Amino acid sequence: MPDVDDPRWLPPKPRRDRSLVIAGAVIVIALLVGLVFSLFGGASAILRDDDRSAAVTIGTTEGSADYWPVLRRLAAAEGITITVVNFSDYAQPNPALAQGQTDLNLFQHLQFLASYNVAAGQNLVPVGSTQVVPLGLYSRRYDTVAKIPRGAEVAIPNDPTNQARALLVLQQAGLVRLRGGGSVLSTPADVDTAASRVSVVPISAQQTVTSLLSVAAAVINNGFAMDADIDPSSAIYNDDPNSPAAAPYINAFVSRYDDRDNPVFARIVEIYHSPEVTRAVMEASRDTSVMVDLPASELQRITADLEAQLKSQ
Repeated sequence: MPDVDDPRWLPPKPRRDRSLVIAGAVIVIALLVGLVFSLFGGASAILRDDDRSAAVTIGTTEGSADYWPVLRRLAAAEGITITVVNFSDYAQPNPALAQGQTDLNLFQHLQFLASYNVAAGQNLVPVGSTQVVPLGLYSRRYDTVAKIPRGAEVAIPNDPTNQARALLVLQQAGLVRLRGGGSVLSTPADVDTAASRVSVVPISAQQTVTSLLSVAAAVINNGFAMDADIDPSSAIYNDDPNSPAAAPYINAFVSRYDDRDNPVFARIVEIYHSPEVTRAVMEASRDTSVMVDLPASELQRITADLEAQLKSQ
């Protein structure tokens, strides 16, 4: 008969039911989650707050512009860290965006974007408008358009979109005549040489400034003029950025198609249009720019129309 004092024969101690502990923990967690949701408005609100604490990389060709520090500072105050990546020419920012090397870019107008999308088979989209910058005609030899002699050479950017706009500027100035009246798709082949006062010399946009040493005049993008310390107000002719015809030349923040509704990007656009950034933008352009604040949907419609025109030619 077993010895009842032998601990090996004592009945086992009752164990705590772990299922009850686990169930209790689940209930506590559920209560805490419910409390958080009731305080902060649910999961979607928390996600929106997280979205605002974001790092956004923006590609540009004007990384030294004075408005960038202002934009970055105001964005940082809202938890958005902006990194500006500067590219040396217009051919680089869009491929970098399409390949995911940047999140946004800000360097181009809608016509340039449409041309890139069609040529590259991409679908980058504008998500916010910024400004229309006048395209100016500059000269070191002549202080008025009227003094440019017949037969003189005028340099223009050779990228398709700025080239077409430059030709329209020269036509408005009375220096060339374009067959059919010209359009956003015009090329030097559309110049009616017999009816034009000057001949055009297409060169890279970056070289238009240095070309002033060898040509009668040059059409120079505002950014390159400013980088060369050329006062935009010294242009002997400008197109009208307030004209309805300027819509293709609205500059815009651009993203990949899948990111077109990103709320952080939308907030960056809003910050860009704040009084402080606007003031810096206008000072940088010597008050020659025209600020534009259109809905993203309208910008996307204009871009789609321009792409359709390009595809139909």
